[in-house]
Amino acid sequence: MTDILIADYHNPLHRKAVIDLLDDYARDPMGGGEPLSAQTRETLIPALIAQPGAFSILAFDGDKPVGLVNCFQTLSTFKARPLINIHDVAVKESHRGKGISTRMLHKVEEVARQRDCCKLTLEVLDGNTIAQNAYRKLGFSGYELNPQLGKALFWEKKLPA
Repeated sequence: MTDILIADYHNPLHRKAVIDLLDDYARDPMGGGEPLSAQTRETLIPALIAQPGAFSILAFDGDKPVGLVNCFQTLSTFKARPLINIHDVAVKESHRGKGISTRMLHKVEEVARQRDCCKLTLEVLDGNTIAQNAYRKLGFSGYELNPQLGKALFWEKKLPA
């Protein structure tokens, strides 16, 4: 049975699990195909600790970390209530198809309800149909205010370091 829990950023085992699972995800084509930089590996946990509302969900198969969800609490200005943005969802390739991401996302929803959040948000790649299907089964859908104006698009502008 896989254990699902909220990461303790001060626990060395959890710290290593967050970094290693995120690095594994970053190396995957769906995560960009590049490993985390040494600087990111060194500064990620302190940055998460410093970020108000940040939390991570971990999945362990015995003592082996196999899943990660990184989340950030922010604010819905239209509702004047908090929301949770699900930033990363990753499951080790060896453990995919076993419902681990679903269980982790249920844990995220539990945290969101405890924090009186009005919604969960996430981004998913257009070509990641497996994740899209999983998210739809959990009740996620494309964001739109008015169907005549279409669904929201997720854009970025990279800034130099």
